[in-house]
Amino acid sequence: MSYKDIYENWLNDTRLNAEAKKELESVKDNAEDIEYRFGAELEFGTAGMRGIIGYGTNMMNVYTVRRATQGLAEFIKTLGADAMKRGVAISFDTRLKSDEFARAAAEVLAANKINSHIYSLPHPVPMLSYAVRELNAVAGIMVTASHNPKQYNGYKVYGADGAQMSPEDTAVVVKFISEIDDYLGVPSPTAEEVKQYITVIPEKSKIDKKYYKALTKLTLSKKAVKKCGKDLKLVYTPVHGSGYIPVTTILKKIGINATVVQEQTTRDTDFSTVEVPNPEFKETLSMGINLAQKIGATVVFGTDPDSDRLGVAVKNKEGEFEALSGNQVGILLLDYILTRLKEEDALPENAAVVKSFVTTGMAKAICQKFGVTLFEVPVGFKFIGEKIKLWEKDHSYTYVFGFEESCGYLRGTHARDKDAVVASMLTAEMVCYYTSKGTTVFDRLQEIYDTYGYVLDCNISIPFKGLNAMKDMNAVVDGLKAKPATKFDIYNVTAVRDYSKNLKTDIATGATTEIGSPLTNCVYYELENGSFICVRPSGTEPKLKIYFSVKAHNKQDAEAALEKMQAAVKKIIKA
Repeated sequence: MSYKDIYENWLNDTRLNAEAKKELESVKDNAEDIEYRFGAELEFGTAGMRGIIGYGTNMMNVYTVRRATQGLAEFIKTLGADAMKRGVAISFDTRLKSDEFARAAAEVLAANKINSHIYSLPHPVPMLSYAVRELNAVAGIMVTASHNPKQYNGYKVYGADGAQMSPEDTAVVVKFISEIDDYLGVPSPTAEEVKQYITVIPEKSKIDKKYYKALTKLTLSKKAVKKCGKDLKLVYTPVHGSGYIPVTTILKKIGINATVVQEQTTRDTDFSTVEVPNPEFKETLSMGINLAQKIGATVVFGTDPDSDRLGVAVKNKEGEFEALSGNQVGILLLDYILTRLKEEDALPENAAVVKSFVTTGMAKAICQKFGVTLFEVPVGFKFIGEKIKLWEKDHSYTYVFGFEESCGYLRGTHARDKDAVVASMLTAEMVCYYTSKGTTVFDRLQEIYDTYGYVLDCNISIPFKGLNAMKDMNAVVDGLKAKPATKFDIYNVTAVRDYSKNLKTDIATGATTEIGSPLTNCVYYELENGSFICVRPSGTEPKLKIYFSVKAHNKQDAEAALEKMQAAVKKIIKA
């Protein structure tokens, strides 16, 4: 059936709601738009699905959400009556239609006689992850598009361990979803089923209180907080997201004062005060920076709509604010956590840190200094969650910290996904710690560079368009694997990792060894001085992502080397 036929079937279906009918009728003369909406199905990957809000099989709407949930329901039913009784925890962020999609998911589960526990108000990713385990749920659903522009929304599925669903289970769910051809025919619950199977979690619940209690146990500098917390000059912005109540609540509980950007505390589905609600960008933190300059603060931090990412800006020696990269915040938190644990003689002998393999190479040097084992995993916090789960079973290592360059951090095992609430708490506490010592976070970052050498980390994204975007990006990566590069301008390649085959090839000898990592389509070039280049297709967006980690004597040398490496990579990709 052609996309035009599918469009006509939707448009003429009496089950289509009024909003959808009006929207689809408005594009009847736009063949390109119709092809985009119905020329493909919204892909459900290992991180769920994400797309532009609108009606069609390739967009985020109540029908694609209901279909995906029906697939999840079929999977849960194969697990038995106990799994259906344990049910699913459901949360949502502050985006357009997030609450509507969450409710739709709960109703589909109810129609399948599966229990659900749905939050009454927006709650962030980490609190959903925590709730899955606290409620002993068999799965979790988070409606969010994370830090993407306002036009997007998404749907993430979690396993019983509170981490994003494993690739194996996801494959089963995807199979069930693919068998559903009638998007508009997913069953709806009766009024009695809604009453029986849907439980609403109230605004101030016991689960929330337990979550905050778990976080307070992770504080590291109580004396410094007591000394500086109340008078701290610190600015926080939730950027209209779900982090507002959790972040301000936990800071208040541990005794830290933060000045909040009031204009960005409102639930605004247009995110009207920012271009993109991504706190990694300095522009997104601009209102916070302006406020910080007025009150004399030295640190500004902000969370994204689902509060799983944390962005930080700090005042430099010249008095100007610099937006730190996710890598820089990661090494600051890593250094702070390990320093404080060691100072308090609380660093476990089998302590372990986990990072994605595209995250800064500086983490290795820091962990070596503290005698901590560092593990690398593929991109996706679920792989960090899997390490936590494994070590809780075999006790081979004690998890102390995990992070990704994309501004995702987790201390503690209360959650199994990125947690910007605990990261906000630790960042504020870290400011107190250095303030009590008469220094700043920026100063400490420079000391880290002086100690370990300067490392410049950055990534660029090359967007792909059209219905074959995902296929085209993967083809580029496959091409790089077919003709491995041995040099990038001034840097020689010492080894190439092909994560799609779990093999690392030594350039000098040709010898191959297993990487010991889950399979993913990615090429990673190890360079001779500890630098690296990595190329991978995004799993959630039509973008080819290229990561650079450049080690040099100083910032100037690193920037010069990065420019040459980027030019060399672009030349190879275009070729």
